[in-house]
Formats: sequence, structure tokens, C-alpha cells
Amino acid sequence: MGDDEEVKVFGMWASPYSRRVELALKLKGIPYEYIEEDLSNKSALLIKHNPVHQKIPVLVHNGKSIPESLVILEYIDETWRNNPILLSQDPYDRAMARFWAKFIDEKILSTTRKVSFTTGKEQEHAIEEVTEQLKLLENEVKGKAYFGGEGIGYVDIVANFLVFWFGNLQEALGINIFSQHKFPFIFEWIQKQLKIDMVDESRIPKDKHLTYIRTRLAAFKSASK
Repeated sequence: MGDDEEVKVFGMWASPYSRRVELALKLKGIPYEYIEEDLSNKSALLIKHNPVHQKIPVLVHNGKSIPESLVILEYIDETWRNNPILLSQDPYDRAMARFWAKFIDEKILSTTRKVSFTTGKEQEHAIEEVTEQLKLLENEVKGKAYFGGEGIGYVDIVANFLVFWFGNLQEALGINIFSQHKFPFIFEWIQKQLKIDMVDESRIPKDKHLTYIRTRLAAFKSASK
């Protein structure tokens, strides 16, 4: 990366989508400026750089804006070709990595939101649903060091929310979906992730995160009455 390159990330500290972008940049050794967004009062700059969805994360590289975390990860990998290479050059492997990344975002994280913001039978159904989805992910990483093979890659970064974020969420909710007993292969993968300095350094502040989740849940319950 040249000294004249400008890299900025518009994000939010508790967002798994934002944090995955930061992790990819850190793993690649790319210096960047981080801009924290208040999602209840979005900045004019965020809206300028992502006028379509007005969401984080947004990567700005030399004045050019790239929205959507999965798109950003591919852009980072294609722009900075130093290790770790996130996506394989093999067409099949690349296609499957995109499949699992989409599965994580559209199934696991989507269902996790249902678990967070529902109650009673609806929540029970969502818990069953996300458990089955995690079983599929467990089977995918079984027998592998990482989802993509022997080194951290695209799917590992997308799934990184399981390393810290998910455990904090279930603690705040007072539920037990995700445990080493239920998902031994995912937990083996988590231990490998934690041996990577950049992953460990990206640890989300637990107490701050728990307070944030509980505040949001309280606001949801209050609004539901």
C-alpha cells in the first residue's frame, strides 16, 4: 500500500458486519482511519458515501466508496494481494465460500435477530431454527483447520462473530444455544482463531457489549408493551 493511499471505514463498534471489515484490514496490514457512526443520528458523510442503504459498514478507498461488508471483503482481497489471501483462485472454492458467507448473513445472523427480538413460542421456534443452522456450519468446518483450508480466509472472517459476539448475546438473553458440548468443531475453530494476534486484539469489550445488548432489549420490551 502506497503512502498516499487513503483508507477509511465507517462503522459501529458493536456491529459484526463492521468488525469483520476491520479484521480483514488488520490481517492484511492495511492502515485505515476508523469513523464511528451513531446509527440513531447518521452523519452526512455516511449518507454521502452510502446513499442507497445509508448503512454501515462503508469502506472509502482513495475517495471511492464501497458498501456492504461481503462486497468490501472481496474488494480488500482483490486490491491488496498480500497474505492472507481471503478467497481461493479456484472457481468452485470461491463459489462455495460465497455460498457459506451468504448462509451466515441471510440465515444465521438473520435468525439470531429473531431470537433477540421475539418472546415465547416465536422465540423458541427461532432458537430451534438457528440451532439447526449452526449444525450445518459445524458440519462444514468439521475436519478442517479453517473453513477455507489451512489458513484464515473469507468465511472465517464472516463467521468471526461466533468468536466473541454470539456468546455475549446469549449471555445477555439468558439462553444457551451455543456451547462447546453442542458444537465441538466450531469451538475447535474458535480456539484456532484466538491464536491469531489480530483476531484476539479485535475482541469486543464484553462488559460494554453486554450493557449495549441489554439496553436494546429493554427498549424493545418497553416499546412492545
